[in-house]
Amino acid sequence: MVLMLVVAGISTVFAVNPIKEGNMISGHVVMKETEENIPYATVLLKETGQGTVSNEEGQFVFRNLPEGTYTLRVSAVGYRTQEKKVVVNADFTTLLHFQMEEESFVTDEVVVSANRNEVSRKEAPVVVNVMSTRLFEMVNSTDLAKTLNFQSGLRVENNCQNCGFPQVRINGLEGPYSQILINSRPIISALSGVYGLEQIPVNMIERIEVVRGGGSALFGANAVGGTINIITKDPVSNSFQVSSMFSNLGGHSWEQYMGGNVSLVAKDNTYGIALYESYRNRNPYDRDGDGFSELGKLNMNTFGFRAYYRPTHFSRINLEYHTTNEFRRGGNKFSLQPHEADITEQTRHVINSGGVGYDYYWKEYKHKLSLYGSMQHTDRSSYYGAQQDGNAYGKTNDLTWVVGGMYVGNMARCIFAPSVFTGGVEYQNNSMHDVMTGYHRDMQQDVRIASVFVQNEWKMKHLSVLAGARLDNHNLIDHVIFSPRVNLLYKPMEDLQARLTYSTGFRAPQAYDEDLHVTAVGGEGVQIKLADGLREERSNSFSGSVDWAVRLGHWQANVLLEGFYTDLKHVFVLEDIGRDPNGDVVKERRNGNGARVYGANLDAKMVHGREAQFQLGFTAQRSRYTHDEIWTQVDDVGLTTRRMPRTPDYYGYFTFSSAPLKHFDFSLSGIYTGKMIVPHYAGYSEKDRMEHTPSFFDLGLKLNYTFILHDHIKLQLNGGIQNLFDSFQKDLDKGEYRDAGYFYGPTQPRTFFIGFKIMRE
Repeated sequence: MVLMLVVAGISTVFAVNPIKEGNMISGHVVMKETEENIPYATVLLKETGQGTVSNEEGQFVFRNLPEGTYTLRVSAVGYRTQEKKVVVNADFTTLLHFQMEEESFVTDEVVVSANRNEVSRKEAPVVVNVMSTRLFEMVNSTDLAKTLNFQSGLRVENNCQNCGFPQVRINGLEGPYSQILINSRPIISALSGVYGLEQIPVNMIERIEVVRGGGSALFGANAVGGTINIITKDPVSNSFQVSSMFSNLGGHSWEQYMGGNVSLVAKDNTYGIALYESYRNRNPYDRDGDGFSELGKLNMNTFGFRAYYRPTHFSRINLEYHTTNEFRRGGNKFSLQPHEADITEQTRHVINSGGVGYDYYWKEYKHKLSLYGSMQHTDRSSYYGAQQDGNAYGKTNDLTWVVGGMYVGNMARCIFAPSVFTGGVEYQNNSMHDVMTGYHRDMQQDVRIASVFVQNEWKMKHLSVLAGARLDNHNLIDHVIFSPRVNLLYKPMEDLQARLTYSTGFRAPQAYDEDLHVTAVGGEGVQIKLADGLREERSNSFSGSVDWAVRLGHWQANVLLEGFYTDLKHVFVLEDIGRDPNGDVVKERRNGNGARVYGANLDAKMVHGREAQFQLGFTAQRSRYTHDEIWTQVDDVGLTTRRMPRTPDYYGYFTFSSAPLKHFDFSLSGIYTGKMIVPHYAGYSEKDRMEHTPSFFDLGLKLNYTFILHDHIKLQLNGGIQNLFDSFQKDLDKGEYRDAGYFYGPTQPRTFFIGFKIMRE
């Protein structure tokens, strides 16, 4: 049988002499040069989404398939992905032979964020950057916040000394301008987005897809600066993994992490389930010895699963569930009740989210109908107070849900060329009730958005053209919002792609965002109202890019250069308009002037097998308001800025990994943050002033040694150091009157860590 497979592999696809069993594909995956078997390669039927892995001898089987034409996609770490067309017949088994060429990095991952359909990254009409589990391991990341810095155009910052809420900026635009999706669903609300980056553990993530620039034509509100799509782990094979890590932050504080994953799949691939669990506990960290934390106490448990069932070969049901129980507290006097301390920001989140989806294919999988629904419920108990205020307790209830349907049709010819049409409808609802009785705040916010989207992508030999649009009917906006997009992909050869993109984004008004908790800590109640006739913020984004891969002897290289320009209009601003009868400050959200963000992103990779793998990303940009904007009042005089605060003109990252020995490897990683301006409000300091920060370089090192215990069970021991040079803010405010928002630079001090991982792949 092995000899037959080798002979059959000389051709692209061979149907050999009939054997007894039909409606079946049997295959063999080997190295091209040596014909050695490649175990645990991932094999995917693109039309159905069915997947399996090759066994120890490199063999795989798909049984009981309906007659028709299929596309098999085979991928394995360190090898170039291959695709082959195959015809399945009821009379015989079709045999395939895949000879895999070595490749040190992947440039053609399957992505979904470009057009809501699964497509090779090389064929995607927009630039989609992918962060994989390999990167999570290299940089020793435990949550989403620690990962996103390792992508050009992205920067994660910590915006509060007390509670430590992180936010991600895409191309310089602050957190609310970025849309975060889970499996392409917009279920992360304004409330859950405040701390959401730290509440998503990486062991639930298969990959992260990043699309820079306006994305509202596909994904709706808030996709102004860009979109971050978190794809959770799907069951592919029977495997498990258990890991644990201990870290010491700055010699003063300890953190413990534990995580586990299990994946179970039926032999016939009709059902499967992938489960994950993680636990994290961090003690508060006080950098300057004033008794007040720079990084707060954190205790978090997460659990979840993703499962599928195939009623037929033409359908699939997906089910997922995630739950998070998190406690965090910052300030001082952690052994006392919150109202007995000088400053306390404390929250307890109980988050439950889930979703269900149904996919149905017909006409040899050329047509697809998807129906889906997702939901997230957040129950939060909080205390945001200072000076032993007993009235600063609060309670928030938040429910977000989305339902929708989508059709995808492959047409042999539409007007002038073959094309893929995508159309769908979607309805989102968010209900939030926020109560802080001591501050006379009882805020009920309901957001409802009904949407319809269409797009068509014409595919020619060297050129692809995509045009699409989305209509959103938002209950807080008095008109329908129209968001168009146009994308051009020119591919003169296999390893060279050039793209031009025009896209739009919008951000809808809402009364609640992270501004509220920062102001509440000052011991003063705040009410926020929306101005009459308030318009949505709009963005128009233009970008052009060249993506080139080349082989230089035994080296492989890939360079992506992208230029971008984003024009923002009707930017939201908060202005004081007085006090209400209770004496609370009233602020009104209004439309201000616009802003422009423009620059260039560079991504480069150079690899020589396992011996050397280098990746670099760098961004040079300008973020400027179109008019001088008042950021504070000092002695009744407005202080203005034209430059956007907290946005450096230059920033970037690098990673380097090497495996000089069979069982030993190491990695280096670094993050560069350039100079920027940061508002510094009076309290610890005498007056409000705009500070100019220094630049920072955060360098990390990780060492791994792997033991083969039994069969395919491995034990890995690891250790290392993050922020080797202890690059950290030096002019921190101190004491109970500090400006907790005056916090910038690397998000953690020098940190030593040691851990282990047991896995079966």
